[in-house]
Amino acid sequence: MKVLIIGAAGMIGRKLTGRLVRDGKLAGKAITHAHLVDIVTPQAPADAPFPVSLDAFDIAASYAAAKLVAPRPDVIFLLASIVSGEAEADFDKGYAINLGGTHSIFEAIRREQALSGGAYRPRLIFTSSIAVYGAPFPDKIGDEFLAAPLTSYGTQKAICELLLADYSRRGFFDGIGLRLPTICVRPGLPNKAASGFFSGIIREPLAGKEAILPVGDDVRHWHASPRAAIGFLLRAAELDLSLLGARRSLSLPGVSVTVGEQIEALRAIAGDKTVALIRRQPDETIIRIVAGWARDFDPARAKSLGFQADASFSAIIKAHIEDELNG
Repeated sequence: MKVLIIGAAGMIGRKLTGRLVRDGKLAGKAITHAHLVDIVTPQAPADAPFPVSLDAFDIAASYAAAKLVAPRPDVIFLLASIVSGEAEADFDKGYAINLGGTHSIFEAIRREQALSGGAYRPRLIFTSSIAVYGAPFPDKIGDEFLAAPLTSYGTQKAICELLLADYSRRGFFDGIGLRLPTICVRPGLPNKAASGFFSGIIREPLAGKEAILPVGDDVRHWHASPRAAIGFLLRAAELDLSLLGARRSLSLPGVSVTVGEQIEALRAIAGDKTVALIRRQPDETIIRIVAGWARDFDPARAKSLGFQADASFSAIIKAHIEDELNG
């Protein structure tokens, strides 16, 4: 099985690569080659039991998609995108990458299928977002709730979900869209995502650093750990996608907590001195963006298909400590 990971240098891409290297297989089949691609060259994994190719491509470039799809990978993980805050700040860049780049990959697959006489039909796993939803919300968002985003990022993801469903319906690829919860706690340095503070108020204090909290303690949000996110991707790779029917995108399980509950979970695990490193500094732009985000879900459809998330926010913090801080 040949695997292509677009966005392999990002946090989820690196963790997914590490898991595939450790397992040596995907969906029960041995991996024969992995192609890792991002805007910067991804780091080569150590001791991979299969050949690995590394490339740096801008997926919005006119030539990129055809080069990536020409080797005809069996499974494509399409993880690359401009994050929410950056997509809101730079309208042109957000649409060029999140919509234009994604559509170019879809089109390259369609052209490659035509060249194969219809024989080539890969599995495509697209990381969407709960940003496809917009307020006003019910207490819990069910599987029938309307996707009506209130940000450019959410709009870009929603359009890509429609394209994914149509290209799958037409048989060009076998696609699934995963509406990821906000991934928390993200390791590494802060990024430009408007949601970055959700991780920052846990990650930085645990590292002995000050963290800025730009919203109120009553803000409620939907989270999953990086560990759970990798589980979602692996489940999507093995799932019988005929079970999805025409509705190809899923809202995934997560944990709904307020910022205050996040902080109390941190306090219970790491103590008052750690929590004291959180500094409240309201940011009206972040407050406005976050106010339009979903808060809680009833992802019954995804759960029925075997997608599993973390048991609690405390479990999310503990997973970060185990995976990133050597326990």
